[in-house]
Amino acid sequence: MSGFRETIGITAVGGYVPLLRMDRKAAARELSWSGLPMPRAGMRAVADWDEDSLTMAVEATRDLLGDGPPDMLRFASTSAYFTDRAQSGMMLDALALPRTVRTSDAANSRRAGTTALLDALLGHRNEIVAASEKRPTQPGSAAQLGFGDGAAAVRTGANAPARLAGYASVTHDLVDRYTSREHPTSYAYEERFVRDIAVGEVMVPAVRDACKHAGITPDKLVHVAVHEPVGACWRAVAKSLGCRANNYCEVVSDAVGDLGAAHALFGLGLALHAAQPGEFVLMLGFGNGADALVFEVSGPVPGAAAMALALKEGQSLASFSRFLSLTASIDLDWGMRAEFEQKAQATVLERMGRDIIGFVGGRDSTGNVQFPKSAFPVNPALSHVEVMEDVRLADLEATIVSVTADRLNFSLDPPFDFGLVQFDNGARVLMEMVNRPIEGFRVSDRVRMRLRIKAQNSRLGFRTYFWKAAPIARPVLGDA
Repeated sequence: MSGFRETIGITAVGGYVPLLRMDRKAAARELSWSGLPMPRAGMRAVADWDEDSLTMAVEATRDLLGDGPPDMLRFASTSAYFTDRAQSGMMLDALALPRTVRTSDAANSRRAGTTALLDALLGHRNEIVAASEKRPTQPGSAAQLGFGDGAAAVRTGANAPARLAGYASVTHDLVDRYTSREHPTSYAYEERFVRDIAVGEVMVPAVRDACKHAGITPDKLVHVAVHEPVGACWRAVAKSLGCRANNYCEVVSDAVGDLGAAHALFGLGLALHAAQPGEFVLMLGFGNGADALVFEVSGPVPGAAAMALALKEGQSLASFSRFLSLTASIDLDWGMRAEFEQKAQATVLERMGRDIIGFVGGRDSTGNVQFPKSAFPVNPALSHVEVMEDVRLADLEATIVSVTADRLNFSLDPPFDFGLVQFDNGARVLMEMVNRPIEGFRVSDRVRMRLRIKAQNSRLGFRTYFWKAAPIARPVLGDA
């Protein structure tokens, strides 16, 4: 098979990791009485109650839109909330992309993200592939601390600084772990068995064939992002193929946990950040087989440095019981204030849903900006119907004008912070606030918008989404 010499490749990358991080050693100490084998090194990224695979995928993708809309938007996850509603379609509206952009969802495999990326590259198109996970885990399982929440996104196109040089795929229905309708948390098989089959039957052939397709030998790989089904797989593969490259997916695992379908893509971002012009980078996604992609780097890849920085930012989660609550490992009795339902009507979503999830306000003929839009502007200087100009507020910063920390209203992670924020264009919106700083929110604080779950109806299995105000800067994690 001849080398892949097209200019198609990766033009930009993006990533998102939730603010909160659980120290695995501290969590394992809480469970030490049980004698259960728990991961103890590194941190585990923990999504807030109002984050899910959709909201994190949107966050990872936001910085990839500078070159305009893509030809196609792909979403990949094994933990999407809806099973008969396209997450990519909701992403499209949340990002305010034209409805003419094609969309596609991929699931049922941890390599769904790498498979979607390879399809985009082989299609020679300008596409965005976003992978995201917030996987449920069984309390006390190794996965509870080993998994992490987060997302990664990649944009493809021509004249890319990371050119696709070669690729290979191996399909092998190795049941190393699985979930099902009757068993929604991950069930894992014996590690030695998984390692032996994964290395010899799947990973080595995939890497060897991808390098052959690229016209290089494995020892020419300088950086790799290999999603391992169990630890030490890459070391065995590297020894077999004579490769000395370190695996950046191990860095991701240590810093935030195993990100499932997003893991290889996030590791690729770190590898591209470290790569120098002329070097070759390998990415391998694993799950019932493997996809191996070799890239030749010719220059810096936009977004890669920000992904590396994201691993260093965060806020320590000291409370183990709060960790259990946020990961839905315990179901607390929140009392009577939690006994209400918010039902979203499809008719309302049809009329206003795109403006709501896209946070699109309107500007009237005098320049006044309001949200939501209305036939009659709220501007007292106007008394007639106007067609307003669309103004997307999601990408703008604002200032807190008033703030309340409420412990009476129900919240799954109290206190319930809300207040009035004023955008620099004059728009004022009453909003919820998230990613609470240690000292709390204060009037005059600058905030940015983040997509979150607005309301969820567990009985009907439905969620609605809106944007919430969050601090612009994130704290840097300490050494502890």
